[in-house]
Amino acid sequence: MPAASRETAVYTHGHHESVLRSHTWRTAANSAGYLLGSLEPGMRILDVGCGPGTITADLAELVPGGHVTGLERAPGVLEQARATAAERGLTNTDFTVGDVHALPFPDDSFCVVHAHQVLQHVGDPVRALREMRRVTRPGGLIAVRDSDYAAMTWYPPSKGLDDWLDLYRRVARAGGGEPDAGRRLKSWALAAGLTDITATSSTWTFSTPEERRWWSELWADRTVLSSCAGLAVEGGHAAHEQLQAVAGAWRDWGARDDGWFAVLHGEILCRKGAMKSEMRATSMSGG
Repeated sequence: MPAASRETAVYTHGHHESVLRSHTWRTAANSAGYLLGSLEPGMRILDVGCGPGTITADLAELVPGGHVTGLERAPGVLEQARATAAERGLTNTDFTVGDVHALPFPDDSFCVVHAHQVLQHVGDPVRALREMRRVTRPGGLIAVRDSDYAAMTWYPPSKGLDDWLDLYRRVARAGGGEPDAGRRLKSWALAAGLTDITATSSTWTFSTPEERRWWSELWADRTVLSSCAGLAVEGGHAAHEQLQAVAGAWRDWGARDDGWFAVLHGEILCRKGAMKSEMRATSMSGG
């Protein structure tokens, strides 16, 4: 992969506090459950798009004797990721800045390459998957999970949330991303040359008063305060008044006792080449 290759899509959300409020809630259990049964001690893992590092830290705890590298395009958020690992007393992590289109690692470097909510934001997801495959050892795994905005659903009906979904998808696509990535993961993996693919799905569901309050407030804040708000206005997709109306719709939904929201995710677990027994021998050798 040429070193000059760079990510072309705009990261729609940015790293406003309202975005990190969501990212720091993510764990291996609620965001990478489809992968956990395949993890073993001694594995070397690359966590692409690690953000504030909560999933990275969980993965490190699950591979004693192994090592997890967190990679992030934005250097600022890596300080939070390093702090997360330090607070947990982890010594088997490191963090680096890099681009998934041109990963700064040799071929066959990792037993597992993981990416959560990443491919929806990149300019060329097929190229990204080819790079992820390149740095995965024979017999290793490429594990990817992405949400699918068009498949998100809620109750009760809300014109304001309809407007939010339409606006977000337009802004994300204008920036070069694909907000409905979840349904496309298997297709992208096949185009990247992967053939041993297990495709699954899972959801986040927000229904209790605490869940509704948290989810609605963070999206209300994202709508008017995050990078997405600036992109929406600057791109001519919405005026400030429209963003305020959408934020109000989020808060109205969050106050409803019968409120329910589901986020569908597509997932792919792809094995590269060799059989599992060969991967185990390689991972345990530490080579």
